[in-house]
Amino acid sequence: MLILLCLTFSFVLDRQLGPLRLSGPLLLAGLLATFACAGGLPLLQRAGAGQVIRSDGPRSHLRKGGTPTMGGLLLVPCGVLVGVLVAPQDPRLPVVACVTLAFMAIGGIDDWRSLRRQANAGLTPTAKLLLQALLGATFLLWCGLQGWMPQQVSLPWGWELPLGILIWPLGLFVFLAESNATNLLDGLDGLAAGCGALVLLGLAAELMLRPLPDPGLAGFCAAMAGAWLAFLLFNRQPARMFMGDTGSLAMGACLSAVALLADSLPALLVMGALLVAESLSVVLQVGWFKLSRRLGGEGRRLLRMAPLHHHFELGGWSEQRVVLTFWTASALCVSLGLLIQWV
Repeated sequence: MLILLCLTFSFVLDRQLGPLRLSGPLLLAGLLATFACAGGLPLLQRAGAGQVIRSDGPRSHLRKGGTPTMGGLLLVPCGVLVGVLVAPQDPRLPVVACVTLAFMAIGGIDDWRSLRRQANAGLTPTAKLLLQALLGATFLLWCGLQGWMPQQVSLPWGWELPLGILIWPLGLFVFLAESNATNLLDGLDGLAAGCGALVLLGLAAELMLRPLPDPGLAGFCAAMAGAWLAFLLFNRQPARMFMGDTGSLAMGACLSAVALLADSLPALLVMGALLVAESLSVVLQVGWFKLSRRLGGEGRRLLRMAPLHHHFELGGWSEQRVVLTFWTASALCVSLGLLIQWV
């Protein structure tokens, strides 16, 4: 259903923008990713890349143990390859591709270490954060030297927020926040892949509906959306494969890089509001638990479990209901983001 919705949306936009502007990259990357995942799934199974399920998560997830993970290795390169070929003359696209693949590598190392130890004990949080910060800073520095980084944030209705050098710490924060938010979202079958594809396609539409369109970055987003939609064929419930940190960190890096280069941070904030909610749910849960324990001696929780999607699971919602609800919310956020930018 979601795949059909995204395809229809891209075809409708192409009637206004020109043939295959968005649907072409989406379809090509989707086909490549489908073949890559179909061929790579048996390889992951033979390699023993079975997901290790956290013991402190919902008990219903324990049955998912052993499902092949690290699917990001199969789908991300397909989206990146097609995305770069969309506009080979655009020098920004290889840089976006490199930072996306680099974050995929961080996730791959983390996933592999967890698999080797048969426990959720990959990279330490500090090590992972430092690597993400290093790669994000390198991307920002390179783009700044090339003169690609905007010095302001364009707000809706023609307003601008001049930032100057403050764009650098903001950009680094966006990389860290976005990549970890997509990582948190990847907790249910099809959840992150579906929501991520919607946001990527929404960004692609926003970039093409501007007074001065950006077909290069828009095509890159459409290609990445196509790769994640194809992954849904293998990740929908019951999932035959997980993307792992390999895929979720790459998704966040791609969204961050495109939004920063295209001056689309407000659009990303609205379209990716679900990512913000997931992150805030963890921050508030941990913060309230520590504060209440300090004040009253006993830690209390705001939610049944964080991130937010687990709160609904433990409230009696089926996994499929949570995923469909979050997909719907994500589609509404994307629609709102486009409406705000268009009005």
